[in-house]
Amino acid sequence: MIKKVGVLTGGGDCPGLNPVLRAIVKSGINKYGWEIIGFKDGYHGLVENDFIKLNPGNVSGILDRGGTILGSSNRDNPFNYKVVEKDATKFVDKSDQVISNLKDMGIEAMILIGGDGTLTSGRDFARKGLKVIGVPKTIDNDLSATDLTFGFMTAVETATEAIDKLHSTAESHHRVMVLEVMGRYAGWIALESGIAGGADIILIPEIPFDIQKVAAKVLGRKAAGKTFSIVVAAEGAKSIDGEVVVSHIVKDSPDPIRLGGIGQKVANNLTTIAGFDSRVTVLGHLQRGGSPSAFDRILSTRFGAAAVELAQSGDFGKMVSLKGNEITAVSLEEAVGKLKTVNPQGELIRFAKNIGVGFGD
Repeated sequence: MIKKVGVLTGGGDCPGLNPVLRAIVKSGINKYGWEIIGFKDGYHGLVENDFIKLNPGNVSGILDRGGTILGSSNRDNPFNYKVVEKDATKFVDKSDQVISNLKDMGIEAMILIGGDGTLTSGRDFARKGLKVIGVPKTIDNDLSATDLTFGFMTAVETATEAIDKLHSTAESHHRVMVLEVMGRYAGWIALESGIAGGADIILIPEIPFDIQKVAAKVLGRKAAGKTFSIVVAAEGAKSIDGEVVVSHIVKDSPDPIRLGGIGQKVANNLTTIAGFDSRVTVLGHLQRGGSPSAFDRILSTRFGAAAVELAQSGDFGKMVSLKGNEITAVSLEEAVGKLKTVNPQGELIRFAKNIGVGFGD
């Protein structure tokens, strides 16, 4: 019988993290009488022993709150942890220290809420004998072992609302409006928000685009009497003769490449080629913030409650997963290391093309 469990939220924040924490605390304490420790700022808190005791009182009222009451970090991999000594920076393996910390505290298992980076470290801890349960989180929806991750649908709704608003100003001024959205190397946010918002052109990493064909689509609409166009560009979209557009490099990050700038590049090219007045909106971190949608509140609550049941039953080394409409579990070995990307020949792409959406291919 599990008596004491730790939990953390790692990686980038997203809507739904607080509902997961609420579900873990409420079901873990109400049903099983657990003691639950929340580690602050992701793996940083686990290494530095920075934590709070969680109870129904301090998770009350957080169901509709974005972000995470525990804080998060995507830079503190315990297996390659940044240490500064005498003005020198080095990276050391702190995983044994983490396991020792947990043993000293009497924590019998950890529930790790995060994306591929957080869960990869979780897998590595499981290989060292730590009892681990994973909960998948990312607005990018790019984890291959689950049909959906919480946070994604809220990000899609945020992007869709932005497209809706861009329509009116684009039509009023006869402009091309380019909306750049997140997603890293997967085009799910761009694709689904673009379809939901009625975009004319959607550019995603999985379909390299020809800017001449994008311009031809815009000019074709103009010839048909449509004096404006809406383009949704995933941050990882790239042309047929180029690479992704990189905003900057963060040298000490486990994932140093920061994408950004494809929207401005596309807008500039369309102005030059098609002669349209083109403007850019970069949605950025608005997609990560705000209250989770009803769908994400329910999904994250289901994930949190399922993680508690897995831990209580002793089924460790697993990640909770949505398959169809059922919550199931997959091994952490299976869950990490492979991105789920859009199938260029898939149903969504086919149907979008059928209704006239261009992809620049």
